[in-house]
Amino acid sequence: MHNSDKMKEECGVFGIFDHPDSAKITYLGLYALQHRGQESAGIAVSDRTKIKNYKKMGLVSDVFKEKVLNSLTGNISIGHVRYSTSGSSVEKNAQPFSVYYSNGPIAVSHNGNITNSYDLREKLEKKGAIFQTTLDSEVIVHLLAKSEKKDFLSAIFDSLRLLKGSYSLLIMTKDSLLAARDPLGFRPLVLGKLNGKYVVASETCAFDLIGAEYIREIEPGELILINYEGIKSFEIDKNKPHKHCIFEYIYFARPDSLVFGKSVETVRKNLGKCLAKESFVDADIVVPVPDSGIYAAFGYSEESKIPLEFGFVRNHYIGRTFINPNQDDRNFSVRVKLNPVKEIVRGKRIILVDDSIVRATTSKMRIEALFRAGAKEVHLRISSPPITNSCFFGIDTPDKEKLIASSHSVKEIENLLGVNSLAYISIEGLLKSVNPNHHYCLSCFNGEYPFPLDPEKAKFRLDNFISNDFNF
Repeated sequence: MHNSDKMKEECGVFGIFDHPDSAKITYLGLYALQHRGQESAGIAVSDRTKIKNYKKMGLVSDVFKEKVLNSLTGNISIGHVRYSTSGSSVEKNAQPFSVYYSNGPIAVSHNGNITNSYDLREKLEKKGAIFQTTLDSEVIVHLLAKSEKKDFLSAIFDSLRLLKGSYSLLIMTKDSLLAARDPLGFRPLVLGKLNGKYVVASETCAFDLIGAEYIREIEPGELILINYEGIKSFEIDKNKPHKHCIFEYIYFARPDSLVFGKSVETVRKNLGKCLAKESFVDADIVVPVPDSGIYAAFGYSEESKIPLEFGFVRNHYIGRTFINPNQDDRNFSVRVKLNPVKEIVRGKRIILVDDSIVRATTSKMRIEALFRAGAKEVHLRISSPPITNSCFFGIDTPDKEKLIASSHSVKEIENLLGVNSLAYISIEGLLKSVNPNHHYCLSCFNGEYPFPLDPEKAKFRLDNFISNDFNF
């Protein structure tokens, strides 16, 4: 169940080819991508004869101790950090997913959501396929195994062209690494080089940590094959209009990454500047909600000439494992994570900047905390438009009826939160703030999905019918 007042991260993938310390490099890459998923982590390696796979629930640093990394010997490696958007948060659903079939061993890491996985799974099961997990990603492996194409590359094309939805995908065989991105380009995927060896990652921040050189984005609808003969690029389908996820800029990606060809930090500052132009209000200080609102708050302060102050202190040592058995305890956990600095906010007219409002529960508690600390006024500014619809492309959003903006006007949310004023950035302002040469998916704001889909099937959870305690 989605209990947060934030959009939930999807996943992060990393891969490296022909490096003697491939598992350790992948560990570092995943460490840099930890923000994209904190529930499980996994690394698979190939030594050209077999694939070893190690994955557990937990953070990268907890899952991979030195003894484990030393046992993962091989020159090719892929890794994955996960937040469960499809399939429950249990160890059997951790990735990479690895199997042995007629063409040999393969391992798969997937970021995204296959919106037609329900129908594909149903067809595959009727043909005798037996699934080991509740992941939509496992469909890809079964499509490969069932393909009538004789060579592996043709089977990959045959399988990927049956998929709808979003995927930034890494596939490892015993002697090759493949990277593919869906034709609409929902999720980021980038190519780089480390000492002459090719690396692939969800974000460029992973390259920065390992000292790799950024080469380029893997294009929407592109499949890259890396093997001991070199690197080749193939076209899956490039004739569809791009629909990059706008929330990569607003919230998901790290601010030090390049995403869809533009600096995330720059875009977030642009969002704040646009907010100041669209919804200026006279105030004493601009206060960001850490960490999600920091760069937009910088932009708002710069444009409005109102000084920025860090009026909240964030406790960085509160984990995702904090026990929240009931609503009272959830309220307490919000207070544990963020605490207002009374000396900064007392008697001040505050512009509070955040990236989004989902349910409005934690927003309300933060605002109440500011008033308890002595704030004179609180004006809330949000660097995304109102979220009115669920996402089906790799983000875990609540059901539409649980999204506060789907059933309340801006004025009603303002009254519910108890703020002096509330303003969101406009869709037009949002688009002006990002890379104007790209096209974006705005379905969570306007309900206009890139293609027709059945919401119930697109967000299907097999876990509703299978106990998490059942071991396959």
